[in-house]
Amino acid sequence: MRSLLLLVILMVSMTACGKRGPLYYPDMLVPAAPAITSSAQSGSSIKLQFVLPDKDRAGRKLSDLAGVKINKRVSDTTQEQVCSSCMTDFRLFRKLNLGLLPEDAQRYGSSIVVIDGDVNVGKTYSSSVVPFTKDNIDGLASPQVSISPVQPTSPPVLYAESFPTEIRISFVRPQAAGSFIGYNLYRTTQLNVRSYLPVNREPLNGNEYIDSGLERNLGYYYMARTLVKLESGAVVESPVSNVVEGMLKNDE
Repeated sequence: MRSLLLLVILMVSMTACGKRGPLYYPDMLVPAAPAITSSAQSGSSIKLQFVLPDKDRAGRKLSDLAGVKINKRVSDTTQEQVCSSCMTDFRLFRKLNLGLLPEDAQRYGSSIVVIDGDVNVGKTYSSSVVPFTKDNIDGLASPQVSISPVQPTSPPVLYAESFPTEIRISFVRPQAAGSFIGYNLYRTTQLNVRSYLPVNREPLNGNEYIDSGLERNLGYYYMARTLVKLESGAVVESPVSNVVEGMLKNDE
């Protein structure tokens, strides 16, 4: 049925308006592969971030992308040989509809961040992302990424101080295993809502962060995670810190 639908699309594209268009094989009319930008440990979970495709395999603009399927494989960390290109033993972990994302997934423009809390120390988790169209036709799978969770490090302690034009966030660095890299700072305007994307593009390695360009009469909630690099080379993000609130003061 899927092959028949692709063949019909191919015939329409060639005969529309009486003009013969470029010849595309049916397997070139499916979505291109998403690009996984990062897969890292965040507290006791795994945070997977990827960019949605905007073109099909033929390079044409993609207009019917409906969602993505995230496939996951679990293996023992001590297992010596696991095929990095095989799709054996992969199981469907999430099927995300772009029109209604679950609580453990957030969209930021063309990027999606997904939190996988169903992980354990001593296991290796491999992920691959497959886009699908409104007609439920699968596109190309992304390359696999793998991560082996460890015991999470300690979070920082936060303090907030408000001023007329800025909010100043102070970090108290924890005692943590591994080489300290810095912090990721997260900000929301709702107390019980967490952001999966930090406000900083690079790790904050100072003891203070000044947040400016904020709206007046609006409360901001901040939380942070410590970033450390382990001997294995893996970068691990700690559990979330305490939550602090700030609001721009009125001019005195």
